[in-house]
Formats: sequence, C-alpha cells, structure tokens
Amino acid sequence: MNVSGPGSTRPFVDRPITDRDAALVAAEAAATEWGLPPPEPWRTGMNAIFRSGDVVMRVGHTSAPPRAALELATFLTAHDVRVPRPHPVAPLTVGDLAVTAWERLEERDVPVQWEEVGAMVARLHSLDPALLPPEYPLADPRDLSWWKFDEMLVDTLADLDPDARAGLGRAVDRNSDWVGFGRGESVVCHGDVHPGNVMMADDGVALLDWDLMCLAPPGWDHAPLLRWHERWGGGAYYEPFAEGYGWSARGDRFTESVAELRLVAATLMRIRDAPTAPEARAEAELRLRYWRGDPDAPPWTAR
Repeated sequence: MNVSGPGSTRPFVDRPITDRDAALVAAEAAATEWGLPPPEPWRTGMNAIFRSGDVVMRVGHTSAPPRAALELATFLTAHDVRVPRPHPVAPLTVGDLAVTAWERLEERDVPVQWEEVGAMVARLHSLDPALLPPEYPLADPRDLSWWKFDEMLVDTLADLDPDARAGLGRAVDRNSDWVGFGRGESVVCHGDVHPGNVMMADDGVALLDWDLMCLAPPGWDHAPLLRWHERWGGGAYYEPFAEGYGWSARGDRFTESVAELRLVAATLMRIRDAPTAPEARAEAELRLRYWRGDPDAPPWTAR
C-alpha cells in the first residue's frame, strides 16, 4: 500500500455516476449473473445504489479492484468496526462500472447511539495502516478535486454574486493552512462521518460508505459533525460522538478549519451541479444566503 504522501493515491470512488441508465444496465447484468431479483433503484450519488431482494448493489467507478472493498469490509468487521457485510458473490465489471453486492441492513427506528459511533471511529483510528488490505486505497484528502478551492471558485465564478464570493473566499483564506499536516501525524480515517452514513441496525451501529477512506489527522473524522447542527439541522450529535471517542476536537485548529471548509465544498459542489440538476440550483441558492452573511439563513436541506 502506498502511503508516501500527497498525490500517492486516489480514494476508492471519486467520480460520480453521471449515466443512470448505464448503472441500471450494470445492476441488471449483475442480478442475472448472481441469480437475484430485478434491481430497484434506491439512490444515486457517487455510486448508484439498488435494492435486489435482501441484497444491496453498489454500482460505481472504482480506482482499485472492486474486490478490495469486500476485503476491507471483512478486515473492519474483524477489528470490531461494524459495516455491511459482503454478499458471497464475486464483483462484476460491466464496461467501466463495478458492481458489488452487500447485505441489506434493516434500519431500526431508534436514535443513533453517537457515543458508540465515536468509540467505533476511535477503534478505526487505532489501526495500523500497514495491516489494511493492500489493494484498497488510503487516499490523501488534499488530492480530492472538490477540495481544490481556488480551482472550484474559478469554475463557479460566473454563478457567484460579489457578496457570496467574498464570503466563500474569506472562509478559504482563513483556513488555508489546513493542508500543512504531515502524513506521520495521521491515522486511518473513514473520511465522511455524518448522519447519512450511520445506521442503527438490529445488532447496533453500522458505519456505511467507505469510498473516501484516507490517511489524515484524527480531526478529519470529527469535522463533519462539528458544524452539523448549525448548518444541517437535526440533533447536536458532536458532543456524544466526542465523548465516545474520548477526545473533543472543539478548538483544534485543523479540525475547525476542515469543518468550515466542508461547508465551502458542499456549497461549491451544488453550484457546479446546478446546470444539469434544477434541485441543485435551488439548494445552492439556499446555501449562498449563509455565505452572504444573511442572519436568517435557514439550515441546509440536501446532503
């Protein structure tokens, strides 16, 4: 596994699904190959997710052999990190799309135990990176395209009014030192710990979607929840998470910077997607009210 520094790896999935018809064709081919019921579309983002009986199919563009995801899940389960278990079939490649099959977890209608999520993330952070499955990429988050803020601001310039651009630009400038961390001070991070990637299953908390697993300071996995209540609404999840983890990142310079820059990235990505997705334009405008300094800016709604 290459963990040498910036530019060494890409995350497992860093290209979104843009052709939903092709994703459906791939899922249907996999269902036929595996003897499963016809797949039903569930949701589409970086991956297209389908339900097929008691199986969940993930269809996406992977940067490593798709079997590496199955190996990672088995490894994490063995180290007391609850994740969906692979369905016992070999991944299928259809064109440039990889299809993997997973157990379909039944979500319990109970509050998420955020203390346990924090404890699980702490266990993850304690793992030796050298022990992970060798083919699964351990990315450097500085290489994520949507974290290239200067480029993103240029790309969205025509869609930003002066007040919105100024607000976003100030946030980028005051947090520009986030890139200065060294790989030696980093741990294995999930990469995207937020309520949409956490589920209360019958046997407890499960942590979903490991496509952005990376090597970064521990605060990388604290940052999403640090500002969640403020911008996304919902509960104040961070304090119980931090209690379960055994450390609060409030006041930590790196974590505070990443937490705000996640909000910048979430806004710029919606603006970038707006030309082909009307719902993205509406959500982008909602988010821009915050960056203009509107004191009545509502919580953001699309994740």
